[in-house]
Amino acid sequence: MTDTQAPEATGTAAWAAALLSSFAQAGYIRAEPPILQPAEPFLDLSGEGIRRSLYLTSDPGGEELCLRPDLTIPVARDYLASRRSGQPAGFCYLGPVFRYRGGKPSEFLQAGVESFGRQDRAAADAEMLALGCEATAAFGVTDVDIKTGDVALFIALIDALKLYPVWRRRLIKDFNRKISLAKDIEQLTLAASPTHNEYEGVLAALAGSDRKAALALVTDLMTIAGTTNVGGRTVAEIADRFLEQSTLKGGALPRDALQTINRFLTIAGTPDEALRQLRALAADARLDIDAAIDQFESRTQFMKTRGIDLNTVRFATAFGRGVDYYTGFEFELHRKGNGDDPLVAGGRYDGLLTQLGAATPIPAVGFSIWVEALTQLRHQIAARIPGANS
Repeated sequence: MTDTQAPEATGTAAWAAALLSSFAQAGYIRAEPPILQPAEPFLDLSGEGIRRSLYLTSDPGGEELCLRPDLTIPVARDYLASRRSGQPAGFCYLGPVFRYRGGKPSEFLQAGVESFGRQDRAAADAEMLALGCEATAAFGVTDVDIKTGDVALFIALIDALKLYPVWRRRLIKDFNRKISLAKDIEQLTLAASPTHNEYEGVLAALAGSDRKAALALVTDLMTIAGTTNVGGRTVAEIADRFLEQSTLKGGALPRDALQTINRFLTIAGTPDEALRQLRALAADARLDIDAAIDQFESRTQFMKTRGIDLNTVRFATAFGRGVDYYTGFEFELHRKGNGDDPLVAGGRYDGLLTQLGAATPIPAVGFSIWVEALTQLRHQIAARIPGANS
């Protein structure tokens, strides 16, 4: 099957083709990355946990390859290898992806849009959401729930609280992998309870240290011991683990910081309602997070300009898509009243292209479309409304 062929009825191909045509009219170039991809970027950026979902093979030289599990990373890699790398450029795509999904088909169609190099982040974010809404409408699905969040707000909050670096890394990592952080905050706090540890001396020596000091101490200890790694872990990884344990042993999150984080995580509503709550929190807690809030407000204004009814948009500070490389705006479009798998989902990932080899950071934002889920809804609508499938 080629990228332009669809596995279902002819109507699916026609609707998808019309969708790509609309993206092309909006200035997005068709991208067609190879189906066979290096596995390393997916494993590095998503963790070894994704290995269970990949269809893996290797070439005669021993390089591990996989059938592409999504199209964001392949499109980003092709962009970086092109003459347009570093310049503003937008791409659209449609093709099969391959990922083990339990009882669901492992091969399925994915369409989407990726935008690279735009410095007007708020406008680009709003454009992605608007195009995502247009995508569902192209399949006749207009009654959708719009869920949004912004990991950049959480990062700004954690930075403003001036926590130990290990707390910062752990909280942000945990936030990126969870839909809600409330229970995880509780678990992290309980984890700080005093327990016996066979490395009490090292932990005591690291108490209050920063990452640089911890790395120096662990490096010295391992040099004395005549080893450079333990169980496959590098010196830096071991130092991070010791520093994390030292910080947890030293006590839970400061009470005022914990209260502020918990209050932050309760903020939800329309974008305008959330904006008021964010401004109030920043003022009450005397937090310097105005830049992140201003970006949020600017994006909200661009959404209005794009014709998005903000009363239909649900924003929650605790919302996240569980993707490690997202750095800002995140969104999902669901069938009205159905909170299961999204029809369209995406977000901002400004750090990804650097991780893929870009010499300098390149802003990036995009979204994916689950074509077959939209096709099924299209058929349901057609069955209820005579002539809707024409």
